[in-house]
Amino acid sequence: MIQLRAARTTDAGTVGAILSEFAETTSWMPSLHTRAEDIAHAGHLIDLGWVTVAERDGCVVGFIASDGTEIDALYVTRSVRGQGVGSVLLNDARSKATHLSLWTFQANVRACAFYERHGFVEVARTDGSNTDEKLPDVRFEWKVEAA
Repeated sequence: MIQLRAARTTDAGTVGAILSEFAETTSWMPSLHTRAEDIAHAGHLIDLGWVTVAERDGCVVGFIASDGTEIDALYVTRSVRGQGVGSVLLNDARSKATHLSLWTFQANVRACAFYERHGFVEVARTDGSNTDEKLPDVRFEWKVEAA
């Protein structure tokens, strides 16, 4: 069973490790940051109050970072991908918003399909020249459907 909670400062190491794991295990993703930098970034997002973590059996297995309208990050540990953790995190964010937006990389076809399954619509694509990674990206938006 997945339980959600607001991230605590002490979660920065685990959240940062989840970020690092994605870069380290994804062939098309350049590894631009050290693990320490990922932890620092995670700590900053937590300090902003943007991070919700997903726990299974008392262990953090994923997180979402959002300011309430823009999703900055949604990552799940490799060992539990495809098991619904991301859906639980995303559905929680959608339950608290009337619209959400995010960027993801075009090469991340699993993420693109995931967001589309959850009602997000592609609204823009770029060549990636403005991203640190220099990878083409895609913008998705979701809005509550009118009754």
